[in-house]
Amino acid sequence: MHTRREFLAGTLAGLTTASLAPLAFATRPAPPLGVQLYTVRKQVDANLAGTLAAIRKIGYRTVETYTSQANKMTAQELRKAIQDAGLTVPSGHFSYDGFDTKFDYAKQLGLEFVVCSSVPKSIGNSLDGFKRAAEQYNTWGAKAKQMGMQFAFHNHNSEFQSFNGTTGFDELMKETDPALVQWQMDCYWVAEAGQSPVAMLRKYGHRITTLHLKDRKAGAAPSVELNAKSQHFTEIGNGTLDWKKILRLAEKQGVRYMFVEQDTTERPPIESLQISYDNLQKLLS
Repeated sequence: MHTRREFLAGTLAGLTTASLAPLAFATRPAPPLGVQLYTVRKQVDANLAGTLAAIRKIGYRTVETYTSQANKMTAQELRKAIQDAGLTVPSGHFSYDGFDTKFDYAKQLGLEFVVCSSVPKSIGNSLDGFKRAAEQYNTWGAKAKQMGMQFAFHNHNSEFQSFNGTTGFDELMKETDPALVQWQMDCYWVAEAGQSPVAMLRKYGHRITTLHLKDRKAGAAPSVELNAKSQHFTEIGNGTLDWKKILRLAEKQGVRYMFVEQDTTERPPIESLQISYDNLQKLLS
């Protein structure tokens, strides 16, 4: 019987049938661990190949691109660099503004998931704005499906601000078509908004195909304001989120990919990624 540590040490493509046998409490194999490259954005800009190699050496198997990468090199160049490092790139982030122009880039990069990174502040300041964003997401979802990809939106904490008894997040989930629009849940930002990632997985697991993993320091009050005061980031396992339950539910709900992301770090980002990976191995063993 293979352990989860052994599962995460190999690629999906290289696993044997025995390796894919159900785990003790799970109905599906554990999703592979990846890195959202925003975590190492400065290092990527300085030395892309070296940074990707360092990520691969830690043990991660996938990466997710961040918004501005599409402006820095061609999709073919970026894809080759990722593949040369022994990694895959199943998902990428693109900004709301200009999202329409990125589908060809995403397709050339070989993405399965094309993700809108956030609702702009100019739109996400009213319920009507979120309703308009939902309409746009449906349009982008249809286009992604037509091109053989899936569309998803990524959350921060500001989607959970209240407008007359409801939230921007509620509006997005209500007004988007589940067949076209997936939700990439960022566990940290859900917790920062005072919500439960575990409860969200239980309620919306059928629409969550990818996750962002980062932990939250103890002692900080929740907030729905997206600013410097809402940044209480720490490595996975060093904070307050209930990762045992989150990871268990992620497996059961069929989450496809999980990306470790830490917007800011108190130590070198590669060191933080190593700590998160090591702690995740313990949590998954």
